[in-house]
Amino acid sequence: MTIDVLFSKIHRVTVTGAELNYIGSITIDSILMKAANLIDGQKVSIVNINNGNRFETYVIPGKENSGEIKLNGPAARLAEKGDIIIIISYAAMTKEEAQKHKPTIVFPDENTNRLILNV
Repeated sequence: MTIDVLFSKIHRVTVTGAELNYIGSITIDSILMKAANLIDGQKVSIVNINNGNRFETYVIPGKENSGEIKLNGPAARLAEKGDIIIIISYAAMTKEEAQKHKPTIVFPDENTNRLILNV
């Protein structure tokens, strides 16, 4: 049996855009994606600090070092440009694996969304 545990988190980034007329997803600066061990198409949970919305979508890479955090498609209705969000990924692990796992936590600068600390 496996359980879902925190795999990685990008803590408190600022939404730089929202594009309703798009197929759907969240665009994330590829530097932040790499730091958080996220891959193109991976499912993530989003928590909006400003309004409390919680939702799931999938990741697409943004331009490297752009600071881009853009919600696309229906997710664009759940956050606005300037909102602060947390991006969370989970992994299915056995209890034994989970007890040994150390999640990756990324702390970007909230004003620029550039990587400043990776724990």
